[in-house]
Formats: sequence, structure tokens, C-alpha cells
Amino acid sequence: MVNACWFLTTCGPAPTELELVLEAGKIRVVTLNSSTTHYLGAHGPMGFEYDLARGFADFLGVELEIYNADEFPDILQDVRNWRADFAAAGLTVTASRKVNFEFSRPYQQANQLLIYRMGKKRPRDFEDIIGGHLTVTSGSSFVETLLALQLEYPDLYWTEARDASSGEELMHSVAQRELDYTVVDSIDFEINRNYFPELRVAFPLSPKEPLGWVFRRSTDTSLRDAANDYLEHLENSGTLAQLKDRYFGRSHDLDYVGTRQFIRHVNTRLLPYLDWFREAGEQTGIDWQFLAAISYQESHWNRHAVSPTGVRGLMMLTNVTAAQMGVADRTDPREAIFGGARYFKQLREMIPDRIQEPDRTWFALASYNVGFGHLEDARILTQRLGHDPDSWEDVRKHLPLLAQKKWYSQLKRGYARGKEPVIYVDNIRSYYSVLQWAMSDRNPSARWFQQRVDERRDQVQQGGGEIIALP
Repeated sequence: MVNACWFLTTCGPAPTELELVLEAGKIRVVTLNSSTTHYLGAHGPMGFEYDLARGFADFLGVELEIYNADEFPDILQDVRNWRADFAAAGLTVTASRKVNFEFSRPYQQANQLLIYRMGKKRPRDFEDIIGGHLTVTSGSSFVETLLALQLEYPDLYWTEARDASSGEELMHSVAQRELDYTVVDSIDFEINRNYFPELRVAFPLSPKEPLGWVFRRSTDTSLRDAANDYLEHLENSGTLAQLKDRYFGRSHDLDYVGTRQFIRHVNTRLLPYLDWFREAGEQTGIDWQFLAAISYQESHWNRHAVSPTGVRGLMMLTNVTAAQMGVADRTDPREAIFGGARYFKQLREMIPDRIQEPDRTWFALASYNVGFGHLEDARILTQRLGHDPDSWEDVRKHLPLLAQKKWYSQLKRGYARGKEPVIYVDNIRSYYSVLQWAMSDRNPSARWFQQRVDERRDQVQQGGGEIIALP
């Protein structure tokens, strides 16, 4: 229709899909509102698919117009009906989809996992789940897989949820015992497992399968070709690996016990200090949840915490650092939080300007733990060994070498427990991710939780009341 109208009003050939996008100055992309695709973060829109699509828009020199489909089946329908130029939603390349659509080159792989809740007997095959309540997302590749499996297991039945835009919602239902089982892809599970520590993988339903962007099937492949050029560039430049690390790299570092303890401490220890973290965040321009995650790693939000080396308080400041940051009493929660926030901001400003986010923040975190000098040694060593000293992923691989005499003897500051800052950064990234979820609309219990936060604030302001323990 678009090409025909163009041809009737001009004497030249119809423009290609790429030319239409360039002329319009924008590209329209349909996706999902989920933790693995596109959501509103503390500082604006974010998500793995969002960042990929935004990069493609920049690559073309146009604006990105991205929107979330109301229901999963709408994604392909919007591409088919020209409402969207393409879909960026982590969609699996399947034979049935390829009948009507074209896929970009793969940029990710995932397999399908059957999920159940701890406390139930682990299913070993589909015979074990027959009779249980299994629900999957309508229109997903999981339905295709189950239909094929039904030939072998004729008593296998399931329901399809049209209103579940992501596996995260169904995982929540399994965690709340509203469902017995669901199927999600391995990426969804890995990024959300810290939020649902009760969930377990029963068994995979498929091998690793490619994921790609979805385009209309047409003889005009200009837009898809441009997307393939862009994705190939991302892969060759290492940018794709950095994006994957940003969103998925540390998703599995907290085990069940660690996650449950963290959530329990969010509910019982964080509330008295929450307003001070928020205030410090506003003052320094650092996300308060990130500051809270640092504090949890340092002290588990225990104002009286003391390390064997003498650092103490919520942010575990040394005497020297406390004095530099104007902190008179390290055990005073408000002083400690503001002092720690100013110190982290100072460390981040010391990182060379050419280093971009999020690596800049990871380097500053490592400095908070091991010291700026040791970080610089690790960066120097990384460069000497032929790797990128401005890449956190490269430097984190070389930090543990600071504990080996062969390497630290060549460096200015000598020995350091180089594995420690690697674990430190990984843990804070995990705590930060869980805390963002706990305090956001992605958590179905967030509104109820916020009410309890407000109640606690009122109690603190009135000068009394016990800490509210939330389940």
C-alpha cells in the first residue's frame, strides 16, 4: 500500500523500506514491557532490546519511536500490519514464524525451561507434570513446542495467558503458588531468578535457539540488511558483549539463601535509613538504590558494623576517608550515608573521562573496595597483556593477578586481594538489581511495600514505633 501510493504520486521508482525510514526521520519499533526488553528505569527508558534498538536508530541517524505491545500476540501482528517497522522483543526464530516473517541475524541464544517452585517434587519429564496447572504465554514459541510434545504426551494440557507480556509475570504466579508450572526462556529465568529465589528449573524443553529482530517478509530487504550490518558491527566491536554483560552478566550471582536474606533485610533494616539514602542520592546525583546496594555490601545495613581492619559504619569508611568527607562519627547513619555517597562520587570523577558508563561506575566501585591505586595497577597490567584497560570486562579478568607475585612485583602498589573487588562489584550489581525490582512497578507487591515504607516514615518522624517486618 505504501509503495503503491508513492508510485502514484511520483514518476520515479517506489522507495525502499530503508528509504522510507530515513525520509521520515524516525524508526518505529514494537517490543514488550519487561526486564529483558524495555522498561522505565530510574533515569529513563532502559532494557537490553531498548538499548539495541536505540543504537540502531543512531546508526541510521533517525529518532527511535519504541512502544510496548499490549499483549504478546500483538507484536507480530503490528509488524505484519505496518504499525511497526520491526519487532525487538527477544523473539525465537521458529519455522512457523519464518513462513510470514524474516529475522535479523541472531544476537542472542536461549532455550526453553520448565519452571516449578521449591517444595514440590522436581519433575523429571512431562509424565510428572500431567494433571498439574501449567500456563504459558499465548503466541509464544513455547506453545509451538508444547503442541509438538503433545504428540508424544497426549494427556499434556496447558492454558495460555494473553495478558502475560513476559515470563516474569508467570514466574511470579508460580512463586505465589497460583500456578504449578510455567515455561520461560533461559534469559528471562537468569535475569529474574534473584527476584524469585523459590523457583527452580525442572528440565529444558529445547536446545539453545537463536533470537532475532522480526521484519515483514518481502522482496525489499533493505531495512533488514541495514539491521544486520548494525548487529554485525556491534558483535565485532565488542559492544554487543558489553550490553549483554550490563543486563545479564551478573544475574545469577546471588544464591537462594543470599537473596532471601537480602530481601528480608530490605524489609527489616533498610526502612529507617531509606529517606537518608534518597536525600544523599539527590545531593550527589547517584541513584539512591545504588548507594543502598553499596551500603548493604559493606555493612548489611548494620550501623555498628566493624571490619577486622577497623573500618566501620553503614558505608564502612576508614578514619582517613571519613575525615576527608567531613564525617565526624562513622557510626552515625546519616553522616555515614552522606560521606559514603560523596566518596563514591569523588572516585567516579577520578576515572578518566574517556571511559563511558556503565564501565565508569564499575571501576569506581572497584576503587571503593580495593583502592584507586590498585585499580590503576590492574588497568596498566591489562594493557601490558594486550587487552583494553578502559573495559571493565577486560580489567576484571586481570584484577585477580594482583595477588600473584609474578605480576604484582612489576606494579607500583604491589600486592592486593584482586579477586575481592571483582566479587564486590558483582554482588553490588546483583543487590542493586533486586532492590530496583523490589521498589518498582515490576514487583506486583510494590504498592503494598511502599505503603509500609510510608508507615515506617511516619513512625520515625513521630519518634517511635517498632521496625515493621515485612514477609
